[in-house]
Amino acid sequence: MKQRWNWFDALNTLVLFGVVAACLYPFIYMLAVSLSDSAAIAQGKVWLWPHGFNFDMYQYVFEDGRVLKGYKNTLIYVTLGTAISLIVTALGAYALSKNKMVLCKPVLLMIVFTMFFSGGMIPTFLVVKELGLVNTVWGMVLPGAVGTWNLLIMRTFFMGMPQELEESGKIDGLSEIGIFFRIVLPLSKPVLATIGLYYAVGMWNNFMGPLLYLRSADLQPLQVILRNIVLSGQFTGSEGPVVGDIVIVEDALKFATIMVSTLPILMVYPFIQKYFVKGALIGSVKG
Repeated sequence: MKQRWNWFDALNTLVLFGVVAACLYPFIYMLAVSLSDSAAIAQGKVWLWPHGFNFDMYQYVFEDGRVLKGYKNTLIYVTLGTAISLIVTALGAYALSKNKMVLCKPVLLMIVFTMFFSGGMIPTFLVVKELGLVNTVWGMVLPGAVGTWNLLIMRTFFMGMPQELEESGKIDGLSEIGIFFRIVLPLSKPVLATIGLYYAVGMWNNFMGPLLYLRSADLQPLQVILRNIVLSGQFTGSEGPVVGDIVIVEDALKFATIMVSTLPILMVYPFIQKYFVKGALIGSVKG
């Protein structure tokens, strides 16, 4: 029997289309402006479609050698940081999912406490400095290696796993570490993909960390370098200086840098969407 639509379905569909439009419009507008001619931008002709289609702003951004270096540094930080964060978070969440662990509840309460109270920027910087992590790759990946919320989500996921699986592993002679790496982790792809995406996006968009902990220009990530490019192209008026045969337009330059820094991480999501949805739901419902 064919199901008929009612007023709620129609209203829900309309609202969802509105949300999609509200989310997509800024990206479409920024893309149109970044691909438009400087004269069309100055005259306010650009809306949803480029006028005088060109790649001048992207050419200006990518011809700056710092951008490729920033991409390389960011990829290193994202890859290394996500791997370390997943390993540490998974180990901690698995241990906290066992109520038989000594001082499990007090440790969990101390971890939850950090969600609401922290030492602040200056004490954190002093700790990082005393550990010798300033102006190093480790200063970018270790201070924020564990997110409390991510740890709790993964703990909830592990608590929902059948105890029979672990018991069967013990019967086969596996230790707790063996059970974790040979049974638990292979069955945890959804939550690992979900939490991994959270960590990767956070590391990709990290801006304050580099400003606080990095001194060398060779270690700066993409976000800081693109910010410097935008600041170097700022001016008063609708058109700025000519670099080569490119007229630098402030809005177009800003939008081009936003697209350059945003699109790569957005393109990752479709490949792990099935894990993302499943991991988020299971981690929040079970337990």
